Amino acid sequence: MDKDFLLQTETAQKLYHEEAAGLPIIDYHCHLNPQEVAEDHKFQTITELWLGGDHYKWRALRSNGVEERFITGDASDWEKFEKWAETVPYTFRNPLYHWTHLELKTAFGITKQLSPKTAREIFDECNEKLQQPEFSARGLMKHYNVECVCTTDDPIDDLHNHIEYAKSKANDDPIMIPAWRPDKAMNIEKPEFSKYVEQLGEVSGVTISKFADMVDALQKRHDFFAENGCKLSDHGIEEFYDEEYTDSEIETIFEKAMRGQTLSKLEVRQFKNCFLSVMAEMDADSDWTQQFHYGAIRDNNTKMFNQLGPDTGFDSIGEFNTARAMSTFLNKLNMKDKLT
Repeated sequence: MDKDFLLQTETAQKLYHEEAAGLPIIDYHCHLNPQEVAEDHKFQTITELWLGGDHYKWRALRSNGVEERFITGDASDWEKFEKWAETVPYTFRNPLYHWTHLELKTAFGITKQLSPKTAREIFDECNEKLQQPEFSARGLMKHYNVECVCTTDDPIDDLHNHIEYAKSKANDDPIMIPAWRPDKAMNIEKPEFSKYVEQLGEVSGVTISKFADMVDALQKRHDFFAENGCKLSDHGIEEFYDEEYTDSEIETIFEKAMRGQTLSKLEVRQFKNCFLSVMAEMDADSDWTQQFHYGAIRDNNTKMFNQLGPDTGFDSIGEFNTARAMSTFLNKLNMKDKLT
């Protein structure tokens, strides 16, 4: 994995080294913790930095038969790192293998392969370097020439960390701005929907008794996000929706959900079509860009969801027929000149 790794032709090498390599990173969807960036967090161990919230690595560890105690449990940082070192050789031909070694090389200057034999040496060397100021959260971002990151934020988030960071950051620090992720407001079939709507009402100062009120509340939060630099939305959806609906039908569906009544599959899809359309028009009016993360089945493992919560490594690829509905959805927006 030398400087020409994956660059298999002279043209590829020229394009990368002479053009792309020096360009800054502008990351419009990331999983970074805004608090760690705002506070310029100092990582105590490579385990905290590497394995603390990386559910892609967690999936690989589980696939390798590692007990949960060494993944999200109470095992020591060394024990967790040791299990990752045992797993890495089995990830060969998976991007995790290459990412692991590229990160060791580009961040820490370590070119050894990670395995049980080298684990202790690499663990100690990384931890020693992490004590240096340039290995803080902001230091690592500057090391990789990061110009801007867009975090993933719920409409009810107070954006405290973004606001404080904007006040305190130095001129050469990366920009950190929020991205609007209103999935909880869309997922009307979830049992926690009504509670979330109540929280949205409290944060926005709007009494929400009907869907139109919810839209007003979301518009206030949308404006607040825009005031704090937000320029794009981010939607996690299983598929696109094109079921026809009327305003009165949506109000009835919303009222049923708030009363805790079970909705039909059609009603859920009608609501999601309406919701995404409203959000898309809101984005267009603010000149935002949209991102759609579609095609994933979330939280397949109920037992582990109850134990660890969402985004812990139990999602999978879905099989949906999405192109026709996607075409209808985007075309409808385009006819209104509301396509972002």
